[in-house]
Amino acid sequence: MSFTIYPAIDLRGGKVVRLKEGDPARLTAYSDDPAETARRWLDTGAAWLHVVNLDGAFGESDQANRAALESILKLGTRVQFGGGMRSLDSIGAALGLGVSRVILGTVAIEQPDIVAESLTRFGAQHIAVGIDARDGWVRTRGWKDDSGVPALGLALHMRTLGLGTVIFTDVSRDGLGSGLNIPATRELSVHSGLDVIASGGVHTIDDVIAAREAGLAGCIIGRALYDGTVDLRKALQV
Repeated sequence: MSFTIYPAIDLRGGKVVRLKEGDPARLTAYSDDPAETARRWLDTGAAWLHVVNLDGAFGESDQANRAALESILKLGTRVQFGGGMRSLDSIGAALGLGVSRVILGTVAIEQPDIVAESLTRFGAQHIAVGIDARDGWVRTRGWKDDSGVPALGLALHMRTLGLGTVIFTDVSRDGLGSGLNIPATRELSVHSGLDVIASGGVHTIDDVIAAREAGLAGCIIGRALYDGTVDLRKALQV
């Protein structure tokens, strides 16, 4: 299995931001130019970008973020994109713009039939499910709601539908720089048999190495890149 590093570009009101534990009240803005941020990571050697429409995830107007996504896609890179993707039309529209992989979150809990249909219609290589959990239980709607569904249970259900890729985020660590939850992420990978991308808490290059050595499919790096605690070029070389 190859290991991929995904620089994260989280969008709120068309700006590049990071949240702490998914809380919109704990926001740090990094750039007014998402395309320039994307170019920076691509010039450093990134093969993929992880782009999140936070406004869409929170159920808010996301026109500015859509425009930002389009400006990033014009750079000709591979993008996995999520946030508010809750219908076949929105999934198809994102893929039609040039997104390589759509990330489905809340809809996997509330309308799993949409996940099943999207896998059939668009292909498993173009669909991932984001499993965002706190203490092992899945959170939905921008991490605001407790679904009452265990993370592993959701992963196993998604596998029966034909899913191949999961992005697992420990919400309690996201944006805090406290390190990835490697034990929980590896457990999900081993017991589900899915390709699992780790997210939430990368702080140093050691976190990236630990994710690779755990047999994961990749990891997403956000705040650590913007705060400078991880050098992307060195991480890619390692």
